[in-house]
Amino acid sequence: MSIDDVVALLDGRIEGASGVALTGFASIEDAGLGELTFLANPAYEAQLYKTTASAVLVSESLKLSAPINSGTTLIRVDDPYAAMAKLMQAFSKNSGDRDPELLVDPTAVIHRGAKIGAGVKIGALSHIGSGAVIDKNSTIEAGVIVGQQAKLGEGCQIGPRSIIGRDCILGNGCILQAGAIVGADGFGFAPTDSGYEKIPQLGNVILGDDCEVGAGTTIDRATLGSTVLGRGVKLDNLIQVAHNVRIGDHTVIAAQTGIAGSTTIGERCMIGGQVGINGHIHIADGSKIAAKSGITASVIKPNQTLQGNPARPIKEHQRTQLALRNIIRNFETKQD
Repeated sequence: MSIDDVVALLDGRIEGASGVALTGFASIEDAGLGELTFLANPAYEAQLYKTTASAVLVSESLKLSAPINSGTTLIRVDDPYAAMAKLMQAFSKNSGDRDPELLVDPTAVIHRGAKIGAGVKIGALSHIGSGAVIDKNSTIEAGVIVGQQAKLGEGCQIGPRSIIGRDCILGNGCILQAGAIVGADGFGFAPTDSGYEKIPQLGNVILGDDCEVGAGTTIDRATLGSTVLGRGVKLDNLIQVAHNVRIGDHTVIAAQTGIAGSTTIGERCMIGGQVGINGHIHIADGSKIAAKSGITASVIKPNQTLQGNPARPIKEHQRTQLALRNIIRNFETKQD
């Protein structure tokens, strides 16, 4: 790939030499001759004037405050971060192994009642259950289990040792990172005089198109009905999504968050790491929740930023913390 190829793909604008061959990607701190990098965060602008990368994606609005290396070409785009993502996706698609003779590993177990689409790759020691359907051009890596009657859409990528439980449904272009579990039993037990009686979890999990589930994340099947992730939902590693939860389109959730059962989260929410969310509540569209917050009651007003435990609007939380700090400081002063 050359700089000209990149510019054509991204509809960018060149400042510097064109036609230079590119061999790979690197961070702006480490990039060198033949490599492409990007500058999206202003905090790293100083690195732009030090890098020896052959090409750097920068914003159209960036005004240089110092000269850059004479061997570095700038590629101006509207959004460098999004442009880099698009470029890396194109590279990833072109670099995959699609040798037809190597698509199904001989150690994989595929039930005769399963339906496997054209171009599907199935790795070593994977198991595809009875009635399962895997649409074309999906990749099943080593040690994956696809349960009975499960359905995977076109172009899914299922990481090693992931599990897709019986009857669960993944839309087109879904990604499960290593060890993700879709369709574990929900945590349902009825208290009795002799202990806790298990409630069968008879529902399933449905993922919309283009969802991504991080490594070690678990999404429980519904007791009845479905646990649902909307289109474009992105879950980080080590997240717990309980039974009958519903997450709206294009919501993103960071690592170690736990969502209790039957809660509904709106569209385009952003939830930080280690957030705890109570069960049977609703979180409005566009909510932003800071890391380590606790959501104990429904969030009715959309597009708020919340923080704290219990979470409150972020300005209110910050004023409370400042007042508390002043009280402690005054108390310590009096003690001295």
